Amino acid sequence: MTEPVGIETVDRVALVSIDNPPVNAASHAVRQGLQDAILKANASEDVDVIVIYAKGRTFIAGADIKEFGKPPLSPWLPDLCNTIEDSQTPVIAVLHGTPLGGGLEVAMAAHARVALRGTWLGLPEVNLGILPGAGGTQRAPRLVGIAPALDMILTGRHVPVTEALELGLVDRIEDGEVRDVALAAAKLWRDGTLVPRRTGDVSVTPDDAALAAAKEATLRKHPHLFSPLRCIEAVAASTLPITEGLKIERTLFNACLDSPQRAGLIHAFFMERAVAKIPERSETPRAFAKIGIVGGGLMGSGIATACLLAGLPVVLADQTQDALERGRTAVQQNLAKAVARGKLSEARLQAIQDGDFVTTLDLDRLGDADIVIEAVFEDLDAKQTVFRALDRVCKPGAVLATNTSYLDINQIAAVTGRPQDVLGLHFFSPAHIMRLLEVVVSDHTAPDAVATGFALAKALHKVAVRAGVCDGFIGNRILATTRKVADYMVFAGATPQQVDDALEGFGFAMGPYRVLDLAGLDISWANRKRHAATRPAQERYVALGDRLCESGAFGRKAGRGYYLYGDNHGPNPDVAAFITAERAAGGITARTFEDAEIIARYMAAMVCEATRILEDGIALRPIDIDAVLLFGYGFPRFRGGPMHYADTIGAKELVSRIEGYAAEDPVFWTVPALLRDMAREGSTFAMRN
Repeated sequence: MTEPVGIETVDRVALVSIDNPPVNAASHAVRQGLQDAILKANASEDVDVIVIYAKGRTFIAGADIKEFGKPPLSPWLPDLCNTIEDSQTPVIAVLHGTPLGGGLEVAMAAHARVALRGTWLGLPEVNLGILPGAGGTQRAPRLVGIAPALDMILTGRHVPVTEALELGLVDRIEDGEVRDVALAAAKLWRDGTLVPRRTGDVSVTPDDAALAAAKEATLRKHPHLFSPLRCIEAVAASTLPITEGLKIERTLFNACLDSPQRAGLIHAFFMERAVAKIPERSETPRAFAKIGIVGGGLMGSGIATACLLAGLPVVLADQTQDALERGRTAVQQNLAKAVARGKLSEARLQAIQDGDFVTTLDLDRLGDADIVIEAVFEDLDAKQTVFRALDRVCKPGAVLATNTSYLDINQIAAVTGRPQDVLGLHFFSPAHIMRLLEVVVSDHTAPDAVATGFALAKALHKVAVRAGVCDGFIGNRILATTRKVADYMVFAGATPQQVDDALEGFGFAMGPYRVLDLAGLDISWANRKRHAATRPAQERYVALGDRLCESGAFGRKAGRGYYLYGDNHGPNPDVAAFITAERAAGGITARTFEDAEIIARYMAAMVCEATRILEDGIALRPIDIDAVLLFGYGFPRFRGGPMHYADTIGAKELVSRIEGYAAEDPVFWTVPALLRDMAREGSTFAMRN
C-alpha cells in the first residue's frame, strides 16, 4: 500500500501530495502525513516553498467518516492547521474538486490558495450539528469578511470557484493538471505574482449588523437548532487575536459535540448510504433511457418534471385532451421555475421542447418505454385497468410501476402476465421536489426490477427506501396511526391548532392538520371510506375529517379545511362546531392538554406503528423508517428519525408510557412484542440497523 501523503522536491519546491481515495478524506494517516511533511520541508535547506495538492478527483473533501464517533487521534485537525499556518517556509494549497469542511480549513491555513477551474468549496459542518472547528470560523472571516463567512458557515452551501475568487477565499484560478498547476504556483510565488500571507495575521473588520441579522434569521428559520447560534458566536470572536478566537471556537465546538442534535444529524447523514444497502444491491439494473407516465395530474406531471430534469425523455399519456393539456402546462410551469432557479439550462429546456417531452392520448406510444409509471386516481379498479393495457402495449422487460399510496400492489400485478416486472414507485408530492421514493416490492417483483427502481431514484437524485406490501407501506401506514392519535387528543380536549403548534414546536415542518389541508382532505377521506367495512367495531372513530369533507372543506385547494385560506386565514370556525358536536355525541367532557403530553402521545403512537412495521418485515431496518419520515414527512432532521428518537427515550420508558395510555384505550394502545423484548433486554433500535 502506498502512503497517503507523499513528498518530493523539485527545483527547491516541496511538492506534498495527498493520495487517500476515494475523496482524500482527512484521516489520521493523512493528518499525520501532512504534519510530518510540513516539518520535514521546514527542516530542509533544499526547500524554499511548499505546495500541497491532492491526487485523484478532489482535494481533501472533509473528515474521514470512518472516524465519526471515535476518539480523535493526534495530530488533531486544528493542530495540523496551526502547524501549516505557523510554517516558516511559505505554504501554497492547490485545490480541485470539492474541498469541503476540514479540507477547506487546511487550505485556509495555507499562505496562499490556487484553485482549478470547476472547484467547489464549502464549510458544511452545520449540517452535522457542529461548527468548523479547525479554525474555519476564524480564518474564513479573515479571508472573506464576516457577512460572507456567516453565509457559508450557516448554510453549508458549496461555493463555486469563481465566487470564491471574488470573495478572496482563493487567490487565483488556473487550468491544467493539478501537479503541473502546483509547480506553476511555486513559480508564481518566486516571481512575486502570488504573494503569501498568514491568514491569522489578517485583521477582521467588525460587522455587528451582519451578526445581528444572522442571529435574527436563524432564530426565525431554525429556532430548534443548536449549532447555528454557536457558529455565529464563533464568527463574532474572529475580531479577536486568532489565538483567542481559536480558543472560543474550540469551546463552542465541544458544546456542539455534546448536543443530542449532533447525534441525530450524524445519524441522518449516514442514513442515505444505509438505505441503499438492500438485498438486491448486487443485481444489475435494467437499462432505462425512456420513461412513460400514465396520468397527467399533480403526481404524474411532477414525476414527468423530475425525469425531464434528470435528462430522461418522457412520454406522458392521459385519457382526455383537456387532462393532457393540464399535465403539459403543469410540466412547462415546473420547468420554467427550474430555469429561473438555475436548476435547468436553456439548452436542456430546448431539448425537452424539441422532442424529449411528448404527450399522447394513445397508450401504444408507450410501447418502447423502459419504465412506465402509472399515476392515475387512487382507485384499484382504475389502476388495474391501466395495467391490463400496459401489459398489452409495453415491450418485454419494461418495468411497470404504480405510484399508489396505499393499494395492494400484488392485486395490481396480478392482472398482468408479467408480475415480475411490476413494483411500486411511491413518489411524494411535489414529486419533482420531494426527495423520498418508496420502492415497494411485491411478492413476485424480480430482483433486477427492484435494482432498477433504486437506479431510477439515484438518477432522479432521490433517496430510495425499500418497502414491502401493506396498506400505506411505511410512511402512510405510520401516518394513518398518528392521525388517529391526533384526532383522539382533539376529541378529548385539544384543538387542531394546538396539536399542530406543539408538534411544530417539537421540530416538525408542519403539524398533522396543516399537512392534511395541504394534501387535500378528500384523499384521506376516500381511504377511510375504503376501510369502513373492515374497521373493527371496538375501534374508536372520530368523524371530524368526514364532517369537514361532507361540507366541502377539502383543505387549501378549496380555500378551507381545518384552517381558512385567503384573506381570512386562520382556524376554520366550523371545526370547533364539529368538535363540540362530536364530543356531545360521545359524552366527552373536554380536558386540558399540555404540549409535552401531545408530543409524548404522538411520538409513542408513531414508534408503536413503526415497530409493528419492523415486526411485519415491511421495512428492512429501523433506519429505513427513519429515512422515510425524514425525507417524506417533515420529521425534524436534528432528531434523527422516530426510531433514533425512541432510543433517546429508551424502550423501557416507552413501554411504561404506552401501558399508561392503555388504561383509557386498550384497543389503540398496545405494546408491540418487539418493543417489550427490547425493554426487557435493554437493547435499542440502533442495534438492529
